Order: sequence, then structure tokens, then C-alpha cells
Amino acid sequence: MKKLFLGLMIAGTLTACNAPDADEATTSEQVEVSDVGGTAYGVDSSSTVMWTGTKPTGKHDGTFAVNEGNLMIKDNALVGGSFVINVASLASTDLAGDPDNKAKLEGHLKSPDFFNIEKYPTAKFEISSVEAFVADSSSKDVMMKDATHTIKGNLTLKDVTKSVSFPAKVTIDASSAVASANFNIDRTDWEMNYKGPNNPQDWVISKTVNIKLGINASKK
Repeated sequence: MKKLFLGLMIAGTLTACNAPDADEATTSEQVEVSDVGGTAYGVDSSSTVMWTGTKPTGKHDGTFAVNEGNLMIKDNALVGGSFVINVASLASTDLAGDPDNKAKLEGHLKSPDFFNIEKYPTAKFEISSVEAFVADSSSKDVMMKDATHTIKGNLTLKDVTKSVSFPAKVTIDASSAVASANFNIDRTDWEMNYKGPNNPQDWVISKTVNIKLGINASKK
């Protein structure tokens, strides 16, 4: 049995499909979020959260809808905000032409093995700080070359809240605001483990999950 477990670990290490190239989000403990004021731009239904997970045999892509939220704008700058992610809306996009396996994957991800949507149908991201992104020698390895800001905030998923920080591109005009980002997180930081953190079946699923944010908001 030990040889089987070791074989699974080696197979996962040698053959796992790598996560998409993206910036690694910095993860830390939950931080305090202050009321920053400003004008609320309401997050609209065209906003999406896209995800990519990888495993030894390949990868799966999908989306979550965004239920609601606001981006707070002051002096033509993003200063705060929050939005609710509809985890129950999870949909696979790479299996669109294979309805049986699409339903199987979605059902598995929605089950208590992963997101447990019956108990946790939503997740939330709440911005704690926004800083101008300054390109210098320390940022030469940043992959989002058109980043304008570094966004930091609390991501609550299931029962766990962690602070994450990542480069983002933010554009604002008199009536709309758009924030986009492409970064990787470690799912185990939110206790997302398949059948437990020490289960060999979890070891061959990449801990790294890619997240692409496309948040669109309009002035109320």
C-alpha cells in the first residue's frame, strides 16, 4: 500500500498539468477593513470569476457568477468595495461538448468533497486596500504587465477567511469601473482538500488554482 501511495505522489509530481502562468497571490491572515467612503459603483451581472484547476491528466476550466457588490470610487480612484461570488453557479466550460462528464464534474465540485454548496452557496471578497502599482526592479517578474494597482482584500470561502494581494488593472470613467486580474492561489489555504489534507487522492490534484477576475461596475 505504501508503494501505491508513493507511486501516486510521484505520478502527480512528474505528470501533473501545470497551472496557467499568472502572478502568485500573496496570502496572509484576515485583515481589518475600514469604511473608506466614496461613490458606490454597482457590480453588474456581466462580472465573472473564472477558474482553472489542474491534475495529472490535464485541466478543467470554469466560471462562477457574481451576485452583487459595489466598487467604491473616490476622486476617480478605486478605494474599496466588495462583491459576492455565487459558488452554487459553478459551471465547467471545457466540458461544454460533453454533457455527461460536465454534469459529473460540476456535481463533484459542488459536493462536500470540495465547495459544499448546500452549506456554503456563496463566497465573498472584500477590498481592504488599493495601492498604485509601481513598476520597478522588484516588479520585473510580475506577469500582468498592464497592472495599474495592487489590490488587497479578504477572501471568505466556506468557513475560512484569508487576506490575498494581487496585481490588477483598474479603469474608471464617469459612469463605470472595471477591475481585472489573473493570479494563482493555493486552495489548501482555504482548507479545500479532497477527502482530507493527507489523503493520497488529494496529493495528485494541484494545490494551485488559477483565478481570473472580471469585475464590471456602473455608477448608481
